Parts: sequence; C-alpha cells; structure tokens
Amino acid sequence: MRNIAEFHIIGRIGKIDAAREVTHISVAANYNRRDGDEWKSDPHWNRDTLSGKLRDRLAKAATGDLVRITGRVRQASYEAEGSTRYGVDMIADGFAILARANGKPADD
Repeated sequence: MRNIAEFHIIGRIGKIDAAREVTHISVAANYNRRDGDEWKSDPHWNRDTLSGKLRDRLAKAATGDLVRITGRVRQASYEAEGSTRYGVDMIADGFAILARANGKPADD
C-alpha cells in the first residue's frame, strides 16, 4: 500500500515570489468560525512552491485571483542559529485559475 501526504487549496493569491528555478506563492484560504452569535472569516496563509509548466500557468495569474492548487506535502529541516528547525513544504502538482480578482471568470 502506498502512503501519501497531499493538499488541496482553494484561495486567493496574496504574494508571488519568483526565484531562479521555482516560484513561491502565498495563498489565503478562508475558514468560517463562530464567535459568540456571529460567524467570522478566519484566513489561513499557505506558502506553495511551483515549478516547471505550473510556473507558466502562474504567469497568467495576479494577486487577488482565486486559484485551486493541489500537490504533495514534504517535511523539511534546516540549521539556523545552532539549532535544527523543522517545517513543511507544499509542492504543487496542479494549478488552475478559477476567477480573476475583479470577479470575472478565468479565460483559460
């Protein structure tokens, strides 16, 4: 049996940070939570890594666009200030623009 760790995010692009071989994007996914008698939106920011052809698709996107990203989760560690730090990398395998920031549907 194969074990997998994967993710699926639908949210809005907040920041696009292009590096040499990959591009990192921040995507805000909103979760509703109850606060007394009211419902409030609680955004969670996710940093995703895109490479290859997904970077070409991302080139057509802009901040504020609603996107769908799927991919795999990978644990990471690095040394900083004499101690080991741990984190999680979210590596995208799929990317689609669902709607533009202005509310219009995506044309691709």
